Amino acid sequence: MNCIAIDDEPLALDLLKDYIEKIPFLKLQRTFTNPIEGLSYLQENKVDLVFLDVELPYVNGIEFVKCLQSRPQVIFTTAYDKYALAGYDLEITDYLVKPIMFERFLKAVNKAYNINKLSRKGSEAKENTATEKDHQPDFIMVKTGYNTLKVNLDDILYIEGLKDYIKIHTPGKTILTLNSLKKLQEILPESRFVRVHRSFIVALPKIDSIQRSRIVIGKTFVPVGENYKSAFKDMIASINL
Repeated sequence: MNCIAIDDEPLALDLLKDYIEKIPFLKLQRTFTNPIEGLSYLQENKVDLVFLDVELPYVNGIEFVKCLQSRPQVIFTTAYDKYALAGYDLEITDYLVKPIMFERFLKAVNKAYNINKLSRKGSEAKENTATEKDHQPDFIMVKTGYNTLKVNLDDILYIEGLKDYIKIHTPGKTILTLNSLKKLQEILPESRFVRVHRSFIVALPKIDSIQRSRIVIGKTFVPVGENYKSAFKDMIASINL
C-alpha cells in the first residue's frame, strides 16, 4: 500500500517512517510537515493510506480530510484523544494517540490492509461483471419447427417446461421449442433469470410482485417450488431495499 505521513513534528515523522519501514506491505512515498503540500501531492498521486496528525498549521487534520475529493484511507495520529468522535464521523480507518506504540501501530495498519484488500476484490468483481456483460449476447437463438428465431432476453417474461418442450413467454407471443429447462438455465445470465420451480424460470426484471409461494408477472401466477424457495428468497433479499 502506498502511503504518506503528515505531521509538523519531525520526530513524530521519524518514528512513523521507522514503523512503516518494518511493515512489508507498506511503501512510504513522502512525508510532509506542511499539510498544504500534502494536499497538493494527493491531487497528483495515487495514495492508499495517509498517516495524518490532527493538530497542524494552516489546516487541521479534520479540515484536511474534508478537503479530499478522492479519499484514501486515513489514520489519525495525535496527542489528543478529544478528536476521536470527529474521526469516527469522518469514517477514518483508525485513531492513534501519541506516543504511538508499535503494537498499536501494527493493529491499525493491518486493519487498513484488510480494508484495502476487500476494496480491491470488490473493484475486481465489478470489472469482471462488466466484462462478462460486455461479452454476453443479449439474445438467444431458438429452433421452432423449421425456423430458428432470435429472442431478445429483454422480451422474455418467464419460461415454462413441458416434458421435452419448453414455452418461452414474451408479451407478444409464446414460442414452443424442443429443449430442456436445464439446458436453457445454463445459457441464461444468472443475474437476470432464476429458476423458481422444476417447471419454471422467471425473468427477475419482469416480476411485478411476490405473494407467498407464487410470483406475479402481469396477469400470470408462477408457483415457487419447495426445493427452490430458499435460493429464491436469498436472491430477492440481496436486491431488496
